[in-house]
Amino acid sequence: MGKWCSTLLVVFWGSLNTTTAQPAYQSEIKAFAGALFQSFNQIQKRTGALSFQDTARLKWNNLPVGLRARSGAPLSGMSDDQRKIVHRILSASLSSQGYLKSTSIIHLDELLNTYYKGLYNKKEITDTVYSFIQGLQWSPGNYFFAFFGSPLEHTWGYKLEGHHLSVNFTFSGDQVAVTPFFMGTDPAEYPESDYAGLRVLGQEEDLGLRLIRMLSPEQKKKATQSGEAPQDIITAAESGKRLIEKWGLKADEMKPEQQAVLQAMIREYVFNLEYDKALAAYEKILKAGIGEVYFGWIGPYEENEPHYFVINGPTFLIEFDNNGGPRNGANHIHTIWREKGNEYGEDLLKKHYSTEKHK
Repeated sequence: MGKWCSTLLVVFWGSLNTTTAQPAYQSEIKAFAGALFQSFNQIQKRTGALSFQDTARLKWNNLPVGLRARSGAPLSGMSDDQRKIVHRILSASLSSQGYLKSTSIIHLDELLNTYYKGLYNKKEITDTVYSFIQGLQWSPGNYFFAFFGSPLEHTWGYKLEGHHLSVNFTFSGDQVAVTPFFMGTDPAEYPESDYAGLRVLGQEEDLGLRLIRMLSPEQKKKATQSGEAPQDIITAAESGKRLIEKWGLKADEMKPEQQAVLQAMIREYVFNLEYDKALAAYEKILKAGIGEVYFGWIGPYEENEPHYFVINGPTFLIEFDNNGGPRNGANHIHTIWREKGNEYGEDLLKKHYSTEKHK
């Protein structure tokens, strides 16, 4: 980071209340977030420094900016120093795998532009199609960072969002909520050039396919719902739907080696977070009982055909959908992790407001 940026960070870190016990990773997030918050100019403050009560805090979307505008300060309008701090916030909030997935998803927007420009130059798509694609405004600069409240306050949050990425953190004292956490990739596997074979969310897909193929015919029948894979995750941002009913194969009906793969799938999502927070979240899932988790599947059991799976537990929900994408193959992933009853900090905020007096 530049000298100005480092100085601002030191000043903000010194302003934190060090008498309050707080996990180290939260102190890091708060320090970096405070440095970014204080660096915002007037325009950035209007778009990216919002009230904690702003309704945008409770909304997420994965569509390109050309289809859905976002709240927040765009990365394209930030200085290099500010963008460096954004990356420090992400790396403090997420594990190395979570950070690399998130930043690779942002980079995929640039690769998408390159891919479709190549198709257009080879006359494999029409002017109309290419004009529509340009209007989607895929760009690493079209990801937006929004504060809800100030990092100096007891209760605050941040959102980093754009095409195929929605990271939502809510803080209340030393408590933090981290969902909804949405990731997507288009393409799921990059088809050509130096990046041929790149699969940002490959492990999520591979583990799902491994588990469904491990099941006996009787288990597969119980796990699989008839019909075609949905076009998107069922609880998509604009679907208005929730998965209330649990269906599929219950984990306590699985063999130990099958349960082990199911747990690996869950960890692949939870351990996108910084380790201490991930461990606490995973222990909560274990305490609620792995045996109570349901695994459901829709579609063929092949990677190159549209497929969907859901993992539905007492305290969490995971959805994965691979349907559509370039050249009409199963090459476009949407996936989400939700913590039931605590999205956007719902549960921890209830506890806070029930014990504190507010004007």
